[in-house]
Amino acid sequence: MFKKGFLITFALLINKTVFSQVEKEIVPPYNIKTISFVQNNQNAIPIFKLGDSFELQFDDLYGNEANYYYTITHCNYDWTPSQLSINEYLNGFDNQRIQTYTNSLNALQIYSHYFLAFPNRNTSFRVSGNYIIKILNEDREVVFSRKLALYEELVNVPVQVKRARNMTVINQKQNLEFSIKSATINFQSPLQNVKVLLLQNGKFDNAIKNIKPQYTIGNDLIYRYDAETQFWAGNEFRFFENKDIRAANNSIAFIDSKGGIYNAHLYTDQARANNPYTFFPDINGNYIVKNINADNNAIEADYAWVFFTLSAPSYFGKNNIYINGMFNNYALGEENKMEYNAKKGVYEKALLIKQGFTNYQYVIADSNGKIDDENAIDGNFYQTENNYFVLVYYKENNQRYDRIIGQGIASSVDITN
Repeated sequence: MFKKGFLITFALLINKTVFSQVEKEIVPPYNIKTISFVQNNQNAIPIFKLGDSFELQFDDLYGNEANYYYTITHCNYDWTPSQLSINEYLNGFDNQRIQTYTNSLNALQIYSHYFLAFPNRNTSFRVSGNYIIKILNEDREVVFSRKLALYEELVNVPVQVKRARNMTVINQKQNLEFSIKSATINFQSPLQNVKVLLLQNGKFDNAIKNIKPQYTIGNDLIYRYDAETQFWAGNEFRFFENKDIRAANNSIAFIDSKGGIYNAHLYTDQARANNPYTFFPDINGNYIVKNINADNNAIEADYAWVFFTLSAPSYFGKNNIYINGMFNNYALGEENKMEYNAKKGVYEKALLIKQGFTNYQYVIADSNGKIDDENAIDGNFYQTENNYFVLVYYKENNQRYDRIIGQGIASSVDITN
């Protein structure tokens, strides 16, 4: 009897451990490209109002019309699975095959384009909060996963972007000051039950979290910290544009078609950390799929090998250098890691990217994937234009999950002292 009871207890502990693991985004294999959330026909940061329509789209370079399935998991603030059963957070059911897909047309690189709309006839979301969508193959193995957040509009979140007060970083950092106001919710134990997530340009990897209200005024929660809510400002994203895939332009030095598809060789980039800040418009890491000669960009835009070259001699022998942006979900991995060409004294890398207008950046990270924002290759300048998001999570004393009850948005274009 003792042995049986011990085994049951052990099994319950193992089960609890498994189900409390933090959900992380799984990087796709080589053949899966251009994964994007789309709303109103534009790539979108995966933060949507509960009930709004959006899509998850991606390409499979094998082009063999493979079967893919999706599952959806509701998560707590810390991205551990919530206590809700699937029937409590979804109307309908998941684990369904993606039925909408089309093969590429007039493209040298063949691919199948997949389109998963929400809500659809099988699946719609019932509650707000963090979600992770997993795409599975026919063997029910996870191919990749993506995070998204669905919010309700129950609070107002005015946000201001300020310069840092610490003189040592006043020219390199941007600080968020904000408050949470609601006429419909009387917050219960706000220091414990209200949580916020601060995002720079919609990136989850450098989000600021676990910040408590500094003080309250009535039912308003006030956040006016000096250091806890600061981001390294970075620099404007770089870009290249190959909407006409056969033409060189002011970002592409020359084009060739060796290897069966087009190759775009970019001009050599220079590290900008020691240069004065120069403004030029970007789209904050986003990208636009575009073929100027096409009617349907989703399936008629081609892929090209894009050859990046970076001159950054002062970084040689230090941490790894990666190329990323929304086009690859800011991923750090071997596929995006640059290689040092000792003969030329530059870093080089070729990435397969769908044609259009693409923002990108160079980042340095250690072997554990920790990004060194302080010593960024392109520097940090308080004038840099960034978009900021504040997500507000709330769990009442008797609730079993973290709702997202509102969001605030601000741009550093309006930065003040």
